[in-house]
Amino acid sequence: MPRGSQERRAAIVRLATTSGPASVEELSERFGVTASTIRRDLAQLESAGHLARTYGGAMPLDPHQESSLRQRSGEAHAAKHAIAAWAARQVRPGETVLLDSGTTTGALAHALRDARDLTVATTGLTVLQELVSADGVHVECLGGTLRHVSQGFVGALTEAALSRMTFDRVFLGADGVTAEQGICEADLQQTRLKELMAQRAEHVYLLVHAAKLGRRPFHAWAQLPERWTLVTDAEADPAAIAPFLTRGVDVVVADA
Repeated sequence: MPRGSQERRAAIVRLATTSGPASVEELSERFGVTASTIRRDLAQLESAGHLARTYGGAMPLDPHQESSLRQRSGEAHAAKHAIAAWAARQVRPGETVLLDSGTTTGALAHALRDARDLTVATTGLTVLQELVSADGVHVECLGGTLRHVSQGFVGALTEAALSRMTFDRVFLGADGVTAEQGICEADLQQTRLKELMAQRAEHVYLLVHAAKLGRRPFHAWAQLPERWTLVTDAEADPAAIAPFLTRGVDVVVADA
């Protein structure tokens, strides 16, 4: 493990480049230093042009390269599980819920494995993998065209299957989210599908860890309905949350 500040900062850049956005909490735990030390490291790295800072963490300078699911599975682990645990507590017996593709929704599926009298529909392989042995959960796969990078289904077949169902709750993921424009993704098929998913559910939740708040790495957007709930983690900067509150979004900060 790098001990000197220069070695540590070089390792932070490598981690952000290979694994995507990393939170202050993750970096602090990984390198065995305080959060304030990590913040000083990030400030110096940003000043030197080695990476870009986000609310609560850091990301590589080229944000337009979509991270693979494998890369994303290593980021914000504690935050994702805190978010997933809160989301799982909202689900009631007898409900039919829709889970988006992604690592946070995969964590939610893991938290729902012991549920009974529950129907889960999904577009994501991570969710299917978590629920494959969950005998008490009825699973519906909304198949279609597989996006290998995100391990989720999109396209006309997915949308056709979606049109045949309604849901009590939908849990969405995102590459980024802003209060003004909604969900940011790499692909227009993704954003169209997320809008349709939100339209089919009574309650809409967006599950994103703190580094994704205010982030706009791509140019495809999905609008969210008038009423929805943003679920993030305790690393979220109040300044990043404020625009959502101003627009009347329900915001939940899940504490690990």
